[in-house]
Amino acid sequence: MSRKPLLHGVGASPFVRKTRVALAEKGIDYELLPVMPMGQTEEYLGKSPLGKIPCWEEGDFVLPDSSCIIAYLERAHPEPALYPSDAKQLGRALWYEEYADTKLVEVLGTAFFNRVVKKMLNEEPDEAAVAASLVAAQPIFDYLEGEIGDGDVLVGSHFSIADLAVCSPFVNFAHAGESVDATRWPRLAAYLERHHGRPSFKSLIEEEKAVLGGR
Repeated sequence: MSRKPLLHGVGASPFVRKTRVALAEKGIDYELLPVMPMGQTEEYLGKSPLGKIPCWEEGDFVLPDSSCIIAYLERAHPEPALYPSDAKQLGRALWYEEYADTKLVEVLGTAFFNRVVKKMLNEEPDEAAVAASLVAAQPIFDYLEGEIGDGDVLVGSHFSIADLAVCSPFVNFAHAGESVDATRWPRLAAYLERHHGRPSFKSLIEEEKAVLGGR
C-alpha cells in the first residue's frame, strides 16, 4: 500500500492553508506533518532550503513553497482547474496571488502575530503595531473592493488561485479578532464571507479555531 503524500507545516500558516484549500478543492488525500515556521531541523532544511512552510513530499519528490506546490498539483491533477486557461486572466490571477502572499500576509498578519503567536509564546502583544497595521490595511481593502466589483470571483467566472490566495490571509485576520467593515467595504466583506464558507475553507477554519482555542 502506497503512503499518502505529506504536507509539512501547520494549519494556521496562510501559506499552508492556501495549499490545503487547493488540495481540498482537488480532492487530493494527504497527511499533514506538523512543522513550525521557525527553528527547523537540518533534516527539514534539506527538504525546504529557505526554511519555510509548507513543503510537499510525495515519495522521493520533494517541493517547497505554496505557489510551486499548487502549480505542480494543477499539472498533476488538472481538474477542477485552479488557474485560468486564458493568458490574460492567468496573468491577473498570478498577480493577485503575489499580492496576497506579500502585501496581505505582511499587513494582515501583524494582528495575528501579536495577538495569537505572541500569546502562545507568553509575550505581550504590541497593540500599537496592530493599530498601525489596521490603518495600513485600509488602502488594501479599498483596492480589493474595487477589484472585486460586482462579481463573485476576482478573475474569470470560477474560483481560482486568485481567490484562494487572497482569502487565506483574511482567516488569520479573523483569528486575531478583526474583520472587514461591511459598511465601508461591502463587496469585500461579502466576497470573504462567500469564499470562507466554501467547504474547502470552512472545515480548515473550524479546525484552526479549535486548535487556537476558539479565537
